Amino acid sequence: MSVVMETDSINVQTDPDVLLSVRNLKKYFPITGGLFSRVVGNVQAVDDVSFDVKKGETLGLVGESGCGKTTTGRAVLRLIEPTSGQIIFEGRDITKLPKKEMRNLRREMQIVFQDPFGSLNPRMSVGEIIEEPLVIHRIGNNPERQKRVRELLDVVGLAAYHIRRYPHEFSGGQRQRIGIARALALNPKLVVADEPVSALDVSIQSQILNLMEDLQNEFGLTYLFIAHGLNVIRHISERVGVMYLGVMMEIADSDEIYRRPLHPYTEALFSAIPIPNPAVRRERIILQGDVPSPVNPPSGCVFHTRCPIAQDICAVERPPLKESAPGHWVACHFR
Repeated sequence: MSVVMETDSINVQTDPDVLLSVRNLKKYFPITGGLFSRVVGNVQAVDDVSFDVKKGETLGLVGESGCGKTTTGRAVLRLIEPTSGQIIFEGRDITKLPKKEMRNLRREMQIVFQDPFGSLNPRMSVGEIIEEPLVIHRIGNNPERQKRVRELLDVVGLAAYHIRRYPHEFSGGQRQRIGIARALALNPKLVVADEPVSALDVSIQSQILNLMEDLQNEFGLTYLFIAHGLNVIRHISERVGVMYLGVMMEIADSDEIYRRPLHPYTEALFSAIPIPNPAVRRERIILQGDVPSPVNPPSGCVFHTRCPIAQDICAVERPPLKESAPGHWVACHFR
């Protein structure tokens, strides 16, 4: 996952097969207090995270609630500004782009939100919701935009007559289809899917996942797919990144990481996956203690306070994310 800097601080030389490279990304949220609202601390939501996403692939981000997955996804799109680090999209460090250039680039980077109820404006019709990105970026005239909206409705499995209806007239799964249609309106290259099925019934989840896979194949989309459902991540992702307390613990191919997890946290996390065969039992790894606060994370390896193989070095020195096997990266001193 090496990156070679050129003389231009915005343009970066990267692997041509890589669409998105994130390097040493940090996002700290300040905590203020006192009469003058001075900064008294920071919530270290994302702390030194690095990964690549290749063109046309799906990288899944998984971890417990509060581990920094959503913050990472939103920082990648600069919906929230990162504290430090590089976000390299098609060879350009977008953290250094001015607002006008970033606005143009947003056509190629879109998001599907977690909540299909809160992410759609209840005062706008379905047609207006899907057309809005086209209006903002001044694409086409009104007849052309209406034609595009109808095409998108058909692509996501909705009918043309839905164009005049409002979000409250649809089920959760249908609303998420509307959100996906809106994300596709500008023909993006990268879509950040922020837990897009977690608020849906299990039967509807499979429909949305299958739809997203079909759209990826049809339009050559690249997904950064965020979820806490381990089976969902396994189903849709080619590679998986595991996060804990704002830090990337492990990255590997989906089959490899589920078959042979290396990091003790990944082992414990995956041991909780239920097996559909009652005759087969898996040893359940129960971690001791609670997840530390991101306001005051542990020194060294952030997982050492709960790790069954931790030694003295773990409390002092943070392990780098290193390639333990071809394509299998792990942040652990002993794996």
